[in-house]
Amino acid sequence: MNTLEQREKLRWRLKPFPELARLAWPIAVSMLSFSAMTLSDTLFVSQLGAAQVAGVGLGGVAAFTLICFGFGGLRSVKVLISQAVGAARRDRIPRLVAAGVLSALALGLVALVLGRFLGPLLTNMAATPLQGHTAAQYFWARNLGAPLVLIGVALREVRYGVGDSHSPMRISLLANGANIALDYLFIFPLGMGAVGAAWASVAASALECLALIFVQRGDGFGLRSVRSRDVLDVVQMGWPLGLQMLVEVGSFAILTVLIAGMGEIDGAAHQIALQIIHFSFLPAFATGEAASILVGQAVGANEDALVKRVGRQTLLLVSLYTGTCALVVALFPNWLISGFTDDPELVRVTRSLLYLAAVFQIFDGMHIVGRCVLRGTGDVRLPALVTGSIAWLATPPLTYFLGKQLGWGALGGWVGLSVEIIAGSLFLWWRLERGGWERAAERSRRAMASDVPVAIPAE
Repeated sequence: MNTLEQREKLRWRLKPFPELARLAWPIAVSMLSFSAMTLSDTLFVSQLGAAQVAGVGLGGVAAFTLICFGFGGLRSVKVLISQAVGAARRDRIPRLVAAGVLSALALGLVALVLGRFLGPLLTNMAATPLQGHTAAQYFWARNLGAPLVLIGVALREVRYGVGDSHSPMRISLLANGANIALDYLFIFPLGMGAVGAAWASVAASALECLALIFVQRGDGFGLRSVRSRDVLDVVQMGWPLGLQMLVEVGSFAILTVLIAGMGEIDGAAHQIALQIIHFSFLPAFATGEAASILVGQAVGANEDALVKRVGRQTLLLVSLYTGTCALVVALFPNWLISGFTDDPELVRVTRSLLYLAAVFQIFDGMHIVGRCVLRGTGDVRLPALVTGSIAWLATPPLTYFLGKQLGWGALGGWVGLSVEIIAGSLFLWWRLERGGWERAAERSRRAMASDVPVAIPAE
């Protein structure tokens, strides 16, 4: 396809904003739905007792830890497919679908194997026998659904890559509704207890996976035409993304553990502040993901001039949102906290965290947009290495030194988190503005050009 036809394909090139919004809001709804699913599990299990809630929390974190590499790594599917869309290489998409699904299945099976070793350890990590038993049982059930969850992630990334964010949104809402209904059914009428919440989540994940398969069947799965090279492309771009997510999740887990050891007030303030700023993070992340799709299309169409333009317009949109959230947090902290607690000391500590959050939220938006835009160009290795290193060099050490040694408590941990976010965002935007991504974009185009089109066998 010639350049004129490719430019016609990118109908949004003159006005990226409408396309950005079209893609972003369904992604945001999907993310909010996922958060609501986790919240519903907690609310239902909380009727059983504190030990069960703590056990479900521990088991859920352990289950996510085993699949977070896949969550991050499978984002490569979206990038590669969006680049193929921009290059008008529709023949390549079914093979990338198959490569993504096969990679997800392999990662899910690895999680099952690792779960056999991690599960028994949870009993000893818990504070009480009941908490440990609940954690182990919940983890065992949730981990059985790992392959389904990751295949669902791969297919969702496929839909995002082709510019369809509405289907995953509708399916996530369906799965969330099923999860709520099954939570109640399994936990109470069927008397399964806390493990019933795990089985409800597994069933909802299975429903989501099957629904995505149903949506994708019209475009095909490419299982007969997939090549080893296609799988290699997904893996080569995916492993830095997966490792980055694993490293950052690990850093944040250490932050949480260190703050929890500083006392009940600090631990509770940390959790409350996180819940409050959570809703400023998700829409910003969704907009960044939408930007990565448009940037991928631009790179595939050899329209590199659009990369910075999309990035800057996305940053403007996200900054307006996060800036508004920061203003609300700074002006009305007591009102926001009142929905969680009225304990004066807890309110005081939480308020100090929210004041700091109001400062770093703008930089958090910069961080999200910068990494998503660079990912869309295919520039993943150095950003993953640098931001992952910053996460470990800033957050855990500063949390320990400021929070424990100097007695700042949870505030010391959040200072470390702020340093991580600010330093990471400055690096990402320095790389974006300096054009450090251009070689990666060119490599992506050369790889696509050397991939000779083939006839796609009938499914």
